Amino acid sequence: MTALPPRDVLNQVFQAALSVCLPDKIIGPAMDRLNLGQTKGRIVITGAGKASAAMGAAVEAWAKDAGLFDRLEGLIVTRYDHAVPCERIEIVEASHPVPDEAGLEAATRIKALAEGLGVDDVLVCLISGGGSALLALPAPGLTLEHKQAVTSDLLKSGATIGEMNAVRKHLSAIKGGQLAAAAAPARVV
Repeated sequence: MTALPPRDVLNQVFQAALSVCLPDKIIGPAMDRLNLGQTKGRIVITGAGKASAAMGAAVEAWAKDAGLFDRLEGLIVTRYDHAVPCERIEIVEASHPVPDEAGLEAATRIKALAEGLGVDDVLVCLISGGGSALLALPAPGLTLEHKQAVTSDLLKSGATIGEMNAVRKHLSAIKGGQLAAAAAPARVV
């Protein structure tokens, strides 16, 4: 038996690990644990990030199997060239890591969706890597241009992603729990 080169072994291990982490493998079981069949109102899916559209498609597949597809709606913002076709969840593409107008518009609409929810509704948030850059809703008194400039400066400075997200949270009208607050009195997951 000939041993594989170390690079091939590492690639096989990586591919095996990745295959069990894909949205179509993990979203269904996670959604099952939410007991959404007991929800009387709408099931609104929002999301942001490079994997969020694939996560949305996995939620749609789950909702069809669970008999909840007709109650599903939503909006997800993902990076350009990361869209996945969905039927009931709208997918919007925007810029990452420096936000653009498309991300601003999507974040504005996501917050409006949350604000329109009632006590019988559920808001499910699908957030993956890149979500902070893609949910570009500036805090009052700030503009998209401010957020773009700060993001560019942080990128040039070598700030870590944790440091960047800490700053982004304080410049946002949607991050840091503000989306959940906007959805009250709905259940937020």
